[in-house]
Amino acid sequence: MTKIITSISRRGLLKTSATAALIGAAKAALPSGAFAQGAGPETTKAVLGFIALTDSAPLIVAKEKGIFAKYGMPDVEVVKQASWGTTRDNLVLGSAGNGIDGAHILTPMPYLISAGKVTQNNQPLPMVILARLNLDGQGISVGSAYADLKVGLDSGVLKETFAKKKAAGNPAKVAMTFPGGTHDLWIRYWLAAGGIDPDKDVETIVVPPPQMVANMKVGTMDCFCVGEPWNEQLVNQGIGYSAVTTGELWNKHPEKSLGMRADWVEKNPRATKALLMAVLEAAQWCDDMKNKDELAEIVGKRSWFNVPSKDIVDRLKGEYDYGNGKLVKDSPHFMKFWRDHASYPYQSHDAWFLAEDIRWGKFEPGLDIKGMVAKVNREDLWREAAKELGVSDIPTSTSRGKETFFDGKAFDPADPAAYLKSLSITRMA
Repeated sequence: MTKIITSISRRGLLKTSATAALIGAAKAALPSGAFAQGAGPETTKAVLGFIALTDSAPLIVAKEKGIFAKYGMPDVEVVKQASWGTTRDNLVLGSAGNGIDGAHILTPMPYLISAGKVTQNNQPLPMVILARLNLDGQGISVGSAYADLKVGLDSGVLKETFAKKKAAGNPAKVAMTFPGGTHDLWIRYWLAAGGIDPDKDVETIVVPPPQMVANMKVGTMDCFCVGEPWNEQLVNQGIGYSAVTTGELWNKHPEKSLGMRADWVEKNPRATKALLMAVLEAAQWCDDMKNKDELAEIVGKRSWFNVPSKDIVDRLKGEYDYGNGKLVKDSPHFMKFWRDHASYPYQSHDAWFLAEDIRWGKFEPGLDIKGMVAKVNREDLWREAAKELGVSDIPTSTSRGKETFFDGKAFDPADPAAYLKSLSITRMA
């Protein structure tokens, strides 16, 4: 009997030691204070969409390096989407309908979806923005046929050529990735600043990001706006050249966001914080210059972009070959994932996107910009996650203040109406 009792005690001791080791490992994996009172995420799973664009990197890295698992979300799926239209449709379905719960997304899209402006039967689907994924890093490229015009910041050099094409019954085709999305707004702003009406002087078409280079190769379009790595790949294949990087249009501009269905966030507040903490940590890793070569290798994998790392890495580092003889070795307009408060979703930036979508007729002029931003932009959740992570450099205001663009126009988030009145080419009545 003594032997049996001793054996049981030893087994109990071993079991207790193993449990203690597991608890210790769990504590080591999570930052101090995360999920106080032992309350972990409500779910270990979320399905997040991404498009093969370099600014999806924080989601991919969080998955590849086990950072989602570190914060108690080991079952997060990061699933490739064919286009932004597919992303929208899968968000409407939700993971319960074999869709997705959230996504790497064009910043205006959660607003357009929440308002039912781009959904079937104009059915609103409440969305929230939890974080920004990057600043800068997009580009406007033109085909080799326009090499002699040396197209750059001034799109006006294309005006005469585009007018001749239209008069001949073959209007120039300008491609972007989603109506009312960031790429649509960048190329419209650039064209309009040069006196070219994007709705009247050219034909604007929608092409998914990964199909841009192939379409330019077969002559489907004259120019396009898209994120990396597709501008760099175009140059590497000798099909065209970069006219401008979008950071030249608006220095340190906001770009993609982490958008989630509002009902998922409401149902899973602790899981939401866990997701955010993982993405913020991944963003810091992506932003470290010493990690850029590895980052290019990771996202270039067949399972993610299926793109050679050579088409990704240079612009990640700020080394730009525009493909027209212009070389910039240390561009300030490279993609930022963390520095310059890149991850924080300034509400003032969302106000600009809404103002531009009013300009081009996506929203009505009487839209309550401030009210809509307050509903969709959950910068408060970003702040909570950042504090939990121990981030000390947290913006003190939800506004970055007045923004000035390359053509001298200024946007005061406190007075969007004044900005809209200053624009000569617009769809507003």
